[in-house]
Amino acid sequence: MSEEPINKDDASGIPLPMNNLVTPLLTDLYQLTMAYGYWKNGKHNDQAVFELFFRKNPFKGSFTIFCGIDQVIPFVHHFKFTESDISYLKSTPGLQHCEEEFFTYLSNLDCSEVQLQALDQGCIAFPRVPLIVVSGPLVVCQLLETTLLNLVNFPSLLATNAARMVVAARGQHSTIKIHNRVPACVEFGLRRAQGPDGGFSASKYCLVGGFVGTSNVLAGKLLGVAISGTQAHAFVQSYTSLDEVKDMRLKIKSPEGSSSGNGISSGSSNAVEGSTVELLQLVLKYRQKLGGDWLKTNDGELAAFIAYAIGFPHAFLALIDTYNTIKSGLKNFILVSLALHECGYQSRGIRLDSGDLAALSQECRKMFEEIAEKYNLPSFLDFAIVASNDINEATLLELNSKGHAITVFGIGTNLVTCQAQPALGCVFKLVQLNGKPRIKLSSDKVKVLIPGQKRAFRLFNAEGTPEMDLMVEIREDIPKAGVEYTCYNPFTDDAPLKFTPARVEELLHTVWNKKDGACRKILSLEEAQANVFQQIKSLNPEMLRPSDPLMIQVKTSKKLHDDLHELWVSNKSL
Repeated sequence: MSEEPINKDDASGIPLPMNNLVTPLLTDLYQLTMAYGYWKNGKHNDQAVFELFFRKNPFKGSFTIFCGIDQVIPFVHHFKFTESDISYLKSTPGLQHCEEEFFTYLSNLDCSEVQLQALDQGCIAFPRVPLIVVSGPLVVCQLLETTLLNLVNFPSLLATNAARMVVAARGQHSTIKIHNRVPACVEFGLRRAQGPDGGFSASKYCLVGGFVGTSNVLAGKLLGVAISGTQAHAFVQSYTSLDEVKDMRLKIKSPEGSSSGNGISSGSSNAVEGSTVELLQLVLKYRQKLGGDWLKTNDGELAAFIAYAIGFPHAFLALIDTYNTIKSGLKNFILVSLALHECGYQSRGIRLDSGDLAALSQECRKMFEEIAEKYNLPSFLDFAIVASNDINEATLLELNSKGHAITVFGIGTNLVTCQAQPALGCVFKLVQLNGKPRIKLSSDKVKVLIPGQKRAFRLFNAEGTPEMDLMVEIREDIPKAGVEYTCYNPFTDDAPLKFTPARVEELLHTVWNKKDGACRKILSLEEAQANVFQQIKSLNPEMLRPSDPLMIQVKTSKKLHDDLHELWVSNKSL
């Protein structure tokens, strides 16, 4: 997978954000009114620390996959108000009274005094652990809030949705196999996505979650990923008679061939490589040999399959449910595949887009096996069975429980719209100002902020399974492998937990370092996908239960716990 930027980069080599709408003006008005308030009162250069995090995993699940840092870095690098931006801001009713000096200040702002720490792309994340930490002058950090949330929320939600579907389709350790093949997931959702950007983002970030391809051609071009597609019902419907495919000829690929002993040729015995044959006549020959119900299949559908096979003899995959899936579509596919086989080509398979997918897929597989055995054609056992039709995570789990023969899932609407949960709910909160922790209180405990700048670690047990995430204050001792550490629940005074980790992994890494700029390689889509696979394999299987999954613990050090409760009490009394 190789990514090609939509917008050209500058001399730094860092491309512009892929969407040219991602500029400093892609923000909420109150960010700018707060910026004026900070500037007006001389607080604009106060040193702030903000954390971007979420409070609850999506889809009632136990994990979230962090994505979007690949677009955050270009945005931060190119952060600059243009003359046109400034002119517009001056004209708005909410800002037109501001002094000219404020707009001059805005026009000179950049991120050269900002530092970003973040998880790696594709890192599994848990509630309250920072995804991104933004440090720097108060005004600049504040102005980044809306855009960073926009760049992280949907990509992370989408990648998580995709990963859950992949786990449902193939199992935590890819142990679900359909006739020795691990089912694959392909994204088919562009037409149902929320606009071009939603569609492109879905095509991109589902790959991090484990999807292997997309129907989105633009995503294929810009991201260097595999694109997949066959035909729609309209193509099949557009043919009504076998007369429409008369005289359509196909070039012979393999000159040598011999009879299988059952009346089916494995190559055209009378043809020479490079010569052509009329495909319709070959198809009708097999139709006559098979006889019976094979003579009653829909002629228009058969004509459509022949026409498509002429165009794509090396990649023939047919949509078989336009009229009658088993009695017509499946048989017509087999007829054309037999003819293609005689010409030296191997068909790819079929797609099911309606009906009882479990039962239909098994009937199709059974017929492939019968034809393969009857005519000594083992290649027919390799046909893919692709299923689409409003597939979601629940559908995948139900198919597994029923038993099916599907090897590829084409998933659209429920993936790209995240229909099960439309938003992740990341927030961006001030946790420290001028070196002093800041807290936000709420009657809703889940919204109480853990104050202060932190480091975050993942602690693993001896089996290599993540046991908990631990947050500590920025300057205190960190956990070490093989050394017992006392961990606290941040919001209660419950007895602490003593744990000796077998391995400790620091989660947050500096990705943007003030004037030095970008300072850590962002994982490619392929690398991030591999990262996700490895992390999911390492999880406690109880975390992947479809309902009521085990939740990993997020703990704090004693100092962070005590400081939180001290601030909580002192501010609550006010």
